[in-house]
Amino acid sequence: MMKKYLLLVLSLMYGISQSQIIRKYSNEFLNIGAGARGLAMGGAVVSNQDDVYSPMWNPAGLMGVERDWQGAAMHAEYFESIAKYDYLAYAKVLETGVFGVSVVRLGVDNILNTTQLIDTEGNIDYDKITKFSQSDYAAILSYAFNPGGNTKLDVGINAKIVYRNVGKFANGYGFGFDVGAIYKMDNGWKLGGMLRDATTTVNFWSVNQKELSTVVNGEEFNPAPQDKMELTMPKLNVGASKLFEINSSVYVLPEAGLNIDFAKTAALISSDIASITPYAGAELGYQKMIFVRLGVNRFQSITDIEDLRRKVSFQPSAGIGIRYRGLTLDYAITNSGIGGSNFYSNFFSLKLDMGQFRND
Repeated sequence: MMKKYLLLVLSLMYGISQSQIIRKYSNEFLNIGAGARGLAMGGAVVSNQDDVYSPMWNPAGLMGVERDWQGAAMHAEYFESIAKYDYLAYAKVLETGVFGVSVVRLGVDNILNTTQLIDTEGNIDYDKITKFSQSDYAAILSYAFNPGGNTKLDVGINAKIVYRNVGKFANGYGFGFDVGAIYKMDNGWKLGGMLRDATTTVNFWSVNQKELSTVVNGEEFNPAPQDKMELTMPKLNVGASKLFEINSSVYVLPEAGLNIDFAKTAALISSDIASITPYAGAELGYQKMIFVRLGVNRFQSITDIEDLRRKVSFQPSAGIGIRYRGLTLDYAITNSGIGGSNFYSNFFSLKLDMGQFRND
């Protein structure tokens, strides 16, 4: 019965993917991650993020919320303040698991609208230039539990609702699911995996043809796209980590893993079936109060526009954190791609652990 069910699901996914438009970078804002800790480590937290920020990395990590509730907030100035990225989350311990709710927004403001710059007779009128904003929103409901009471295995599920707005030109709605798991081995290693958009995420678009289109000398420019539905295909993130205690006050927590896209991209290892990118990161902690973090991710093969030579680009990251009782403040800085550009992004995140406050 289970085999028949899986075959049916795969058949439906294949049929939909053949009849609709698949976008390689659809809903990409949900792949950024959240929390300065994970961003500073280059996303190397798939198996070790164990708090309210887990839904963006691996919802199974919510099982690390052991008492009461946690709240979190993050603000980022992305690409040197070109874009604003915000995250709010709440996680609550229940009798059977941990429930979480998260809200994500990525917005770019003051974009120049030049669609009406040229009138119907071909004349340029700069007074017709206006500005608009683009914003992407997502609401995520998460639940994590131990299947069959097995405390070595944590499993989590995200249910996502997406809303995307491009000024007066278009808006879209989408929905989808993520699934994740973390397995804790007896020797201290943790193995984690998250399948994003597990059943594909479907996005439905509505386009305002009147606002988008421009007619010059009888010729139409910026015609509305014919396809009003797009699909976000699954992505798999897997990683392994282990905490090493240097002494009673200092520890090191490294993780390494792979990000796998089921599409051809600019990744170092790329084919028509899948593209694979490695990542790695580590956290150095002192008395579980002060933290230093490093990471590297997003290895890509790019072409230099000046000499047309192929070269490797990657995204380095770093950050620090400080915790006092149940309050944690983290900072991260990333580069959008060494070898590709020099844009830097800054992230600040705050976490309140009410269980820790009450325990103290």
